[in-house]
Amino acid sequence: MSGFVYIVASQPRGTLYIGVTSDLERRIYEHREGLVPGFTSRYGCTKLVWYEEHDRIGSAITREKSIKRWYRQWKIALIEGFNPDWRDLYEDFS
Repeated sequence: MSGFVYIVASQPRGTLYIGVTSDLERRIYEHREGLVPGFTSRYGCTKLVWYEEHDRIGSAITREKSIKRWYRQWKIALIEGFNPDWRDLYEDFS
């Protein structure tokens, strides 16, 4: 089963949340609609600003854990290398 590592943000250079899922579109929809109580709904992290697909969910989980240990500036550089305008990438799904 494939998996995705993703980052949602409250705004450009705002609060970041890093997650992993096997169904990216469904999971981001849940974040946007506040369907899952917790960090993302509390801090308004609703914009998909970065994601990476993996062939196996296990490798996605490993990558997620690695990125979570990074310095904030490294995470911002990762996002800006992929999405320099901090555009909400979820809009590409609709």
